[in-house]
Parts: sequence; C-alpha cells; structure tokens
Amino acid sequence: MTDTLAQPAELPRTAGELRARGHHPRSVKAELRGNLLEALRSGRTLWPGVVGFDRTVLPQLERALLAGHDTVLLGERGQGKTRLLRALPELLDEWTPVISGSELDEHPLEPITPVSRRRATEQGDALPVAWRHRSERYIEKLATPDTAVADLVGDVDPVKVAEGRSLGDPETIHFGLVPRAHRGIVAINELPDLAERIQVALLNVMAERDIQIRGYSLRLPLDVFLVATANPEDYTNRGRIITPLKDRFGAEIRTHYPETLDAEIALVRQEAALEAEVGDHLLEVLARFVAHLRESPAVDQRSGVSARFAIAAAETVSAAAVHRAAVTGESAAVGRPVDLDAVIPVLRGKLEFEAGEQGREDEVLGYLLRRSVADTARGVFAGLDMQSLVDAVSGGHRVATGDRIAAHEVLTALPELPVLQQVAERLGVRAEASPGRIASAVELALESLYLAKRLAKDTDDDGMVYG
Repeated sequence: MTDTLAQPAELPRTAGELRARGHHPRSVKAELRGNLLEALRSGRTLWPGVVGFDRTVLPQLERALLAGHDTVLLGERGQGKTRLLRALPELLDEWTPVISGSELDEHPLEPITPVSRRRATEQGDALPVAWRHRSERYIEKLATPDTAVADLVGDVDPVKVAEGRSLGDPETIHFGLVPRAHRGIVAINELPDLAERIQVALLNVMAERDIQIRGYSLRLPLDVFLVATANPEDYTNRGRIITPLKDRFGAEIRTHYPETLDAEIALVRQEAALEAEVGDHLLEVLARFVAHLRESPAVDQRSGVSARFAIAAAETVSAAAVHRAAVTGESAAVGRPVDLDAVIPVLRGKLEFEAGEQGREDEVLGYLLRRSVADTARGVFAGLDMQSLVDAVSGGHRVATGDRIAAHEVLTALPELPVLQQVAERLGVRAEASPGRIASAVELALESLYLAKRLAKDTDDDGMVYG
C-alpha cells in the first residue's frame, strides 16, 4: 500500500531523527481514543456509509473505543457489522513509524522481538525507520472451522530449525495473524465459527499479551485492538463464544436492522447499483416489504432478513426496467410497479422460512408484497378522489401493462383525466416528465384500486390488464 500512497517527504528515516522530533509512542487504543475525541470535538463525520445507527449502535461503539475495550458486534446477517469494522482504521494515525524490515512492524523506540532489540542495540540512532499507512494496520479474518492455531498465533518454522537454530530459539517462530497485527486492529468475522480450542489460543493474547507455540512461551507485549462479529444464532446452533473469551471482551454491542422506512430507503439508495430510474415510491414498497418480512411468523427470524435483500430487490426492479426498455425501444429505463413482480422468483432463495411453510413461500411473499404496495399507495394517495379513473377503466378503457409494454402504451389506453395529473403530482412527477415516470405513478394508482377491490385485474404470461 505504501508503494502507491505518497509518503510525506519530511518523515524521519532513522530512530535518531524520530527522537529529535520529540516523537513519543502511544498504544493503538490510545490512538483510537485520541483521534476519536478530536473528531467528536470538530464534528467530523466518523462513520461514512453507516445508516440508521446514529442514536443506537454508534454511541455505544464510541464509548467502547474511549474506554479502550476490545469489542464484539452482535447481530443478524446484513446489519452492517463488517462496514463498521472497516471504518475503524480511519481513527488511526495516518502514518506511523516502524522498524524497517521488522517482522511485526515494531515501533523504532519500543522493539519487542529479540531480533529487533538486538538491531536497536547495535545500530542505535542509525536504526532505519519505515512508515506504515493506517490502511495497512487493519487485518480482517473470516473465522472458518478449518482455521488453525498457527493461522492466528503462529508455529515453529521448520526451515529456520533446519538452518541450525534450536527449538527454544524465539527466532524459529513464524508468527500468525494476531502478532503480525501488532500496533494495529485485528477484526475477526463470525467469531463463534472458530472451534473452541482455537478460541482458547486467543485468551492469553487478549489478557496477558503473550503467546504460546508448541509449548514454548514467548512473552511479547503485543499492542492490538481486537474486534469481532457474531450472529446470535451462532451461540446455540453453529457454535458459541466460550465464556472466558467473552469475559475478556470489554464491550458487546448489539446491532440491528434499519428501524425506519426512511433509513431503509436511504440505505438502498446508497448501496444499490441502479441502472434504471427507480422512484422513491417503489423503494418505499420494497422497504415496507422487508419490514413485513422481518415481522412475519412464516420467516425464520433467527436467520434474519438481511439489508442485502432490499438492495438486491431494488437492483432487480432496475434490471427489469432496463430489460423492458431494451425490448420496447424506450429511450429511458424507468422502474414501474409491474417490475416488482420480478423480485419474488429471483430473491426467495435469500430467505429462510419456518419448517411449516414449505411449499407456501411464493404465497407468503406475494401476500406481503401486495400488502406493501397497498400501504404505500394508501399513504401517497390519501384523500385523493380517484372515482373518475375507476369509471374510465370500468367503462371500457382497459389498461394493459407488463414487461413488454412501453410506458406510452399504458398512458394512451386512458383518456385525459385531471386525476391522472393529480396522481403524478402526489409522487412528485411533473406534467412534462417522461412517459415512464408518469406511467409508473398511474400504475401505482391502478394497482391500489385493484387491491382495494375497486377494479379487476386479469393476469397471464404476457402481463396484466386492469378492467
């Protein structure tokens, strides 16, 4: 990373220059605390891209950092735990000095391994100094059942033994992930997936800051901040965090899904790669859909309904609009309510259902999606008299829509009615807007009238017809 990042030219290059500048080492937790306090006082944005945690998770995490506590983020899948982890390095100093060529990136004024201590004694103020960017001081490990103690802590290096060193020589050790994160942040995703005997290996690292490798104890004053994630389901199903290890974490912070529709919509807007124009009314439908799924007894709530479901749903709606535009020759791809039907067959595999709901998945999803459309339309069109639209459609102006029907065909099927302009205005669509935007608003009105049993709807492989 340092090869691509421009290091300031004035940085000291020897231990002597470092001392002359009055540099004083500080621990990684002190760095996090000091930089966090500075950011809080200045009002700087600390957690870019993190949505919906401002008054819940983030204050708890900030207090844990100020207290210097190693931390566990506990929550179901898709709650933004990993995003939080990856934001932590921004609280480190931008550049930090290390002994050039040292295996553990030790501080030039505080070497901890026998090799580096010997070099510091021999070279004195001439000890060469390199600089590490904060992005290089973050190590993330996905815990898997095949993770070994050697991966996390280290092992004896047979090559070094073959060179003539004895097994008791500390220089025969090949250090694992945690020691190599010295003076940095170690993030372990899905900690309960580690076998219990592997978790035991972390006990001394966290409490005593020493490591034991094949019976040889090496005292290393490791300086690491350890943060982990876990799913509550893991405590009872796939695994658990052993009690002594839980006790060594200073803070356990519970994450959650977005608690409001606005937060869910903002998250989808931020994360979804939308090639087509997808209006806020469609995103509101998807946000309500996800909220209903998270409350449904038919869905396994221990597994959760990830925020990635709503993001993928929005991208599916966008893709359906792009597909229709390509087929019909429309100049602009605009999402319409008919595109919501593409969500269920594509995304049902992202959900876990209760055992008694097998075979009813599509029925459950279809019902909750219709309910979401009705709830959204009820809020948007509250107080709007759409009787003239009902009369027009019932009187013979049948409206067909589908994934191969262009927006202008939807609009030309209806006579000019003042209520259509009012419908569009309720969704913030102006009269001079593109046909796609107006058709999207009209379709929502038609679907709401169908769900209110004021219109009929026939559905076949080619689409649907309101009449």
